[in-house]
Amino acid sequence: MPGNRLTHDERGQIASGLAAGLTYAEIARRLERPKSTVIREVARNGGAHGYRAGQAHQATRWRARRRKPGPPPVTTRTPETLGDFETEFAEMMAATGVPAMMARVLACLFTADTGGSTAAELVARLEVSPASVSKAVGWLGQRGLIGREREGRRQRYVIEDDFGYRAWQASLEAMTQWAEVTRRGAGLIDGPAGARLDATSRFFRQLHRDMSEAAEHWRRTSPR
Repeated sequence: MPGNRLTHDERGQIASGLAAGLTYAEIARRLERPKSTVIREVARNGGAHGYRAGQAHQATRWRARRRKPGPPPVTTRTPETLGDFETEFAEMMAATGVPAMMARVLACLFTADTGGSTAAELVARLEVSPASVSKAVGWLGQRGLIGREREGRRQRYVIEDDFGYRAWQASLEAMTQWAEVTRRGAGLIDGPAGARLDATSRFFRQLHRDMSEAAEHWRRTSPR
């Protein structure tokens, strides 16, 4: 197998194993592959419920063709390009569920050279009220997305090194709530509505398990 890549047949075995309800560890054992290989393969190709062997094989070939050697494009950093990026970054986060003000604060913290700013610096940079910044950093702090460092008499708000993992954990908590509430509803309601609630609960429970396993694997293996 060139480059030790998965073959089409192996991807078929992964799809069959998922359909049969096997764990990643069992699928990996049958393939004589590392468990991490199976986790990455499924995660990047639709997840446990959307994985299709043929589509995954084709997507892998397409990604390989797109990889071209050469240096990354060079972008000149100016106040204008930085401001445009911050706006794009904040809009992306807002579109995925982060409140607008919180998204703007996160974008500022991410693009700061030090990875952090004081409340006064955020107020000046965003041109908003101190109350708006206070509410935003409180919301982000409660979810573990930013930390605080003492700087003399002031506090500095910083992006944690494992921000991605923390954000993923926050989304996992939301899935837990969806799974639990719909599970209770399925126990209370009969008929099609109950079946719909039960299917939704099972979906979120499975997704939570898959995502938790992938996130933990990244946390254990990613370079510090």
